[in-house]
Amino acid sequence: MADKASVENEETTIAKDIVVTKYKMAAEIVNDALKLLIEACQPGVKVLDLCELGDKILNEETLKVFKKDKEMRKGIAFPTCVSVNNCICHLSPLKSEPDITIKSDDMVKIELGAHIDGYAAVVAQTIIVGSSKDGKVKGRQADVMMAAITGMEVALRLVKPGGENYQVTEAIQKIAESYKCKPVEGMISHQHQRHVIDGPKAIIQNPTDAQRKECEKCEFDVHEVYAVDVLMSSGEGKGREMDARTTVYKKKETVYNLKIKTSRQFFSEMEKKFGSMPFTLRAFEDEKKARLGVVECVKHDLVEPYHVLYEKEGEFVAQFKFTVLLMANGPMKITGLPIDETIYESQYNIEDEAIKALLASSASRKAAKKKKKKAEKAAIEASINGIEEETATVEQ
Repeated sequence: MADKASVENEETTIAKDIVVTKYKMAAEIVNDALKLLIEACQPGVKVLDLCELGDKILNEETLKVFKKDKEMRKGIAFPTCVSVNNCICHLSPLKSEPDITIKSDDMVKIELGAHIDGYAAVVAQTIIVGSSKDGKVKGRQADVMMAAITGMEVALRLVKPGGENYQVTEAIQKIAESYKCKPVEGMISHQHQRHVIDGPKAIIQNPTDAQRKECEKCEFDVHEVYAVDVLMSSGEGKGREMDARTTVYKKKETVYNLKIKTSRQFFSEMEKKFGSMPFTLRAFEDEKKARLGVVECVKHDLVEPYHVLYEKEGEFVAQFKFTVLLMANGPMKITGLPIDETIYESQYNIEDEAIKALLASSASRKAAKKKKKKAEKAAIEASINGIEEETATVEQ
């Protein structure tokens, strides 16, 4: 008889069609929201307005699915963050905080996620405001964009059953060197599981010696899900906190009896609304009380803060994140929009032959399927020809 835990575990993996469907539904919502946000990202627009628009779309669209199941959790898996130029990640300002206005030629990173029944699809994409085929991007902006895009493409080919996490780490490092850029130090891509966006397996980029010891070597397996995050910097690749307030948090499993009433109210609302998924303080009924309530929770390790990090002033950081399902017939990338690489004119190219070979290989499951069918057809035809030749010889 099968072990009950293993059966239950299989029930919540992409071995089940319904689980794949839920991931795909979340991904469709996320991709649609990302498209609308990119269209809205114009000179003069406020970062706060973009973040509020993204979260509004995610909340409204996730409510429209599985309406009959009143118990099913669904909603935001990562609140909308809009990080500009040298801001690396996690900028999602509060209404009470100073805002940022988008300008032409800004490098804007948009990150967000949604989940259906705990199955999360997340995405991040970078754009240069005002760029087009007629207004191409050059200089260091082009270098860092091509480094991040190429890193994403190579990661998609390496994150597959039988692959290893440090193969991805090393490949991203080589790509960064080709474009004279640096992967942002210590950034981690996580395995996803139901209600978990930071699962046991991980991929780290540009780790320190200490971080390398902490991030264990692992192999990717069929029916696993990953959010692969590539962040490239035109500078030294070291993130630092500045004056921007941390507004994105996630509940941890730590247990502690909170002493302050406001903290208890905050914790109760957090559990009810967001469960184990990341959230922004902006989503609470009383933003001011949320700002006060989170302090004791952070102090006693009940929540994990997603700090707003910055590269040095004047540098640029590009980010591309996608969610991939490791299906039995190959990896299935479910988040991310098409990218027009022709608008970026970098002064550098990939020189490493192994990376070139990876990029030349197809990341498409359909292409792999066609290739397999073609090989099978050729083998059958060769067999038939061989039989015909043998028959002709016997007849002679």
